Amino acid sequence: MKKSLIYIGSAVVVLAAGFLIYKSVTKTKQTVSIETAKVERGTISNTVTATGTLEAVKTVAVGTQVSGVIEKIFADFNSQVKKGQLLAQLDETPLIAQLDQSKASVDQAEAQVKYQKATYERYKALLAKKLIAQADFDQVEYNYNNALGSLSNAKSMYDKNKINLSYARIYSPIDGIILNRAVDEGQTVAASFNTPTLFTIANDLTQMRVEAKVDEADIGQLVDGQRVEFTVDAFPVKKFSGEVTEIRLQPTTTNNVVTYTVVIGAPNPDNILKPGMTANATFYVTEKKNILIIPAKATRFTPDPAALAAYMPQMGDAQASEPATPPMGGDGGFVKEAGNDSIHTVWVEESNGSIHPKKVKVGVTDEINFEVVNGLNEGEVVVTTMTTGATQKAKTTGGFFRPPGSEKRTATTNTQRGGPPQ
Repeated sequence: MKKSLIYIGSAVVVLAAGFLIYKSVTKTKQTVSIETAKVERGTISNTVTATGTLEAVKTVAVGTQVSGVIEKIFADFNSQVKKGQLLAQLDETPLIAQLDQSKASVDQAEAQVKYQKATYERYKALLAKKLIAQADFDQVEYNYNNALGSLSNAKSMYDKNKINLSYARIYSPIDGIILNRAVDEGQTVAASFNTPTLFTIANDLTQMRVEAKVDEADIGQLVDGQRVEFTVDAFPVKKFSGEVTEIRLQPTTTNNVVTYTVVIGAPNPDNILKPGMTANATFYVTEKKNILIIPAKATRFTPDPAALAAYMPQMGDAQASEPATPPMGGDGGFVKEAGNDSIHTVWVEESNGSIHPKKVKVGVTDEINFEVVNGLNEGEVVVTTMTTGATQKAKTTGGFFRPPGSEKRTATTNTQRGGPPQ
């Protein structure tokens, strides 16, 4: 029994000694890491997107003002035509008949005028001699004037039928290309209520336009002359350039959504763009090239005091004099100085790994990057994030039992830094 108690006591002593030895040879350490980005040159742009349709700058629908049968067609789809070129001809037979009929009416009216004029002259001489009553002369004068009116009406009808005959030949009103031919030879066209369209002609497909529908929330950012890039489904990887040429004031409301039509000039020197293609347009509202930029999150970065305190000793004893916190406002790295909302505080990393705050004046932004107006130089490194790493175990270099004062201290810790290599 006494031996058992001795064994148990010995086991407890050994376990306690093992625990104390384990605690003495290990220590816990927390690693703080940062991510950085270089101050470099780039482009900042704010854009508005919209969808539209490609069209020719000038498109003319060619129709006919008279009814009839299409006798001959002289142009087809994609035909290049000149102004005044004959495109089609209607059957002229009924129109010629109408013209002949109106010519006969003119001849008849002229004969009537000749007869009534002679009668008028005779009655006028008799009235001067007071051989007839005034009423008889008035009747003859009326008949003469009526004959003159009938002649004028007959001539007008003749001229109208003559013009209608000329309408039987359809000519191109502009130089261009035939986009559509809506009739065939032998087809009857009726122009009783509206003018039927026979051909659609575009004047020049090397210069086109996009009519884009822009939301009312974005229309206030667009002005004439702004640069535009657009793509079409036929060439998804190719970007086409243009500029805003017109912003129309008439709104369009569809399902309670108000849009405005914006016209974009679109050069097409290679004739690869076709009328009717859907264009996905990007309007460059703000655009600055070859400027110094920093990530927007660098202007919002504020180090946690505890993490900063843990990070700075990792850099060595030489960094003990670095300030722990910068003079900042209440919203992160933003500093309100004399009412200037463009002044921010960013944290800059030096070549030795230390970080310190610095005031920077920024300009335009695309919500991803900021333009650096002054305060930073190209190539400087700014901190964007600081994170606390997982707990690590590090063994001491000494043995289990060392004399007092003989323990070897290590101050080296691998600091993890993101961003570009230094």
